[in-house]
Amino acid sequence: MTDEQPLLRVAAMGDLHVREDSNSSYRDLFAEVSKDADVLVLTGDLTDLGKPREAEILAQDIKACSIPIVGVLGNHDYECGAPEEVTQILREAGMRVLDGQSCEIDGVGFVGVKGFAGGFGRRMLGSFGEPAIKQFVGEAMNETIKLENAMRQVRAKRSLVILHYAPIVETIESEPLEIYPFLGSSRLAETIDRFKVSAIVHGHAHRGRFEGRTPGGQPVYNVAKHIEKPTGKPYAILEI
Repeated sequence: MTDEQPLLRVAAMGDLHVREDSNSSYRDLFAEVSKDADVLVLTGDLTDLGKPREAEILAQDIKACSIPIVGVLGNHDYECGAPEEVTQILREAGMRVLDGQSCEIDGVGFVGVKGFAGGFGRRMLGSFGEPAIKQFVGEAMNETIKLENAMRQVRAKRSLVILHYAPIVETIESEPLEIYPFLGSSRLAETIDRFKVSAIVHGHAHRGRFEGRTPGGQPVYNVAKHIEKPTGKPYAILEI
């Protein structure tokens, strides 16, 4: 128990990749989650190509969820150039889509940002050379600035950081080494470690392992749907 409030059971999952030609539905899963948790967190790549029609299909399934839903978009949700429309559709269905904002639910602060790529540790891409490289690194820096600003808004003593891109290497292990720099960035972890958080969740890497820690020792969980989790289900359960 923290802050004289009971722990919050958070179900977390990412990389749903809803397609407009798919026969699968998340309605039953969301109904199950509603009985198993207090909040559902979605860590991006909610759609496969970022099409508004894909978001509309997911929005119908979201209506089966009777608990609060909080999350971020992923890189796939930007593919068709309509992230604002995708966001609006999901918000109208009741999901709190965060992009550099925070919100509080039952004493827990939720901070969300997509994040970006760039690599890890001493091998992070630096802002040097061609303008295109500087623009790439600038995008990563912009995401970390949004993250820091959102974390400064949190007043709750317990908090969960929601990302799409990975902040550490440990949770993307088993992915091909060649694509590590495109799966996340240590800049995210460096920013988070300036604060005390309860947990960090991300998706994006369909391979990897469930759990790791930032350099500051804070727990990180890869909750992509494809990752094996202690629950044995597509979603993880975290007590915050």
